[in-house]
Amino acid sequence: METGMMNSSASSSKTRSRCPLQEQFLQRRNSQENLDRFIPNRSAMDFDYANYMLTKGKENPSAASSPSREAYRKQLAETFNMNRTRILAFKNKPPTSVDPIPSDFSTAAHQIKSAKPRRHIPQTSERTLDAPEIMDDYYLNLLDWGSSNVLSIALGQTVYLWDASVGDTSELVTVDEESGPITSVKWAPDGRHIAVGLNNSDVQLWDSTSNRLLRTLKGGHVSRVGAMDWNNHILTTGGMDGRIVNNDVRVRDHVVETYSGHHQEVCGLKWSASGQQLASGGNDNLLHIWDRSMASSNAPTQWLHRLEEHTAAVKALAWCPFQANLLASGGGGGDRCIKFWNTHTGACLNSVDTGSQVCALLWNKNERELLSSHGFTQNQLTLWKYPSMVKMAELTGHTSRVLYMAQSPDGCTVASAAGDETLRFWNVFGTPEVAKPAPKTTSEPFAHLNRIR
Repeated sequence: METGMMNSSASSSKTRSRCPLQEQFLQRRNSQENLDRFIPNRSAMDFDYANYMLTKGKENPSAASSPSREAYRKQLAETFNMNRTRILAFKNKPPTSVDPIPSDFSTAAHQIKSAKPRRHIPQTSERTLDAPEIMDDYYLNLLDWGSSNVLSIALGQTVYLWDASVGDTSELVTVDEESGPITSVKWAPDGRHIAVGLNNSDVQLWDSTSNRLLRTLKGGHVSRVGAMDWNNHILTTGGMDGRIVNNDVRVRDHVVETYSGHHQEVCGLKWSASGQQLASGGNDNLLHIWDRSMASSNAPTQWLHRLEEHTAAVKALAWCPFQANLLASGGGGGDRCIKFWNTHTGACLNSVDTGSQVCALLWNKNERELLSSHGFTQNQLTLWKYPSMVKMAELTGHTSRVLYMAQSPDGCTVASAAGDETLRFWNVFGTPEVAKPAPKTTSEPFAHLNRIR
């Protein structure tokens, strides 16, 4: 019987497509025409009779049978209700079930539960500016972006300011050949004053709004000043002489503390957000952590941690903005590693071989991401997901090692300068989420009156 149904179904669907789901989209010509679209009703079936008809019912009808046998067969058929020809009973297709949850509601719920969409990271720079005569020197720091949204860059003997809000460029200072070239620049936290380190060991303090030289710090070093960082009114400088000096710019005798630990040029300096710890990296492959509370004006301050795991110069330093006491450091061409440190204990938490010289590091202020810039062979910027350190993007465009990086005040745009004499801007960290304004509260009647007479 099943074979017959299959043959019937096959004969009625010769011209139909072989796609098993296409039938769901076919429309009936008449709602009253049931065709073969029936569902069996097992409660109305007699399987014993069906078995009898399939096995015994088709025996040779010409066989002789006595009248008594025929009478017995009829009585038996009446007793067991076998006087019928339909073996299987069918009923019409049941009505379509009603979804207890509306589709629009379930879709909305699914969207709520779905993961946050992946941020689009542009693979090309938004803008490229010329940077002629920029020094291709790994140990210098010639680029910085201030809190007033003005970018400073040292090109040879001159410091230029580029206002990111309007795109205007101005010249801050040009030094003579005896003092220059310029070896480092660093904005003060107020975004108005800027420190300029020189090749002759001097440090100049400038007012950018009036283009006026405020003072020159002398005597802290005996050779070029290639690294600087601010801690409120304290300007910390690092030189080729291996010295680290804290300068209080408010007083005449500006040298207030010194740190002694490096044997070669200091090329990286970064204060933590709390201002309690200072990280310094040098060409001697050493990374030091200094504690502000241990600083002494009478004798060189002893380091808190002396970290010797890097096998090349340590210039790239970045304090984590979302986890206190977490520091990222990058090694030069002989090391190629980014290492993460717990500065409380001095323990190395992780080390990742990037495959090329690490020139600079920047944390994303809005997401758990780290951006690194590199040298040979790809001269790329690499965006890493922290803490998995999975590569999220690689930004190429520079044709020489990307020595310097600076981050915009809003944390979204990164400027990179390279030995190819170009300054590129990348929208690598996305757009910050704008906080929704607080709902307006309805003021109570007469709230502006002190009293009612």
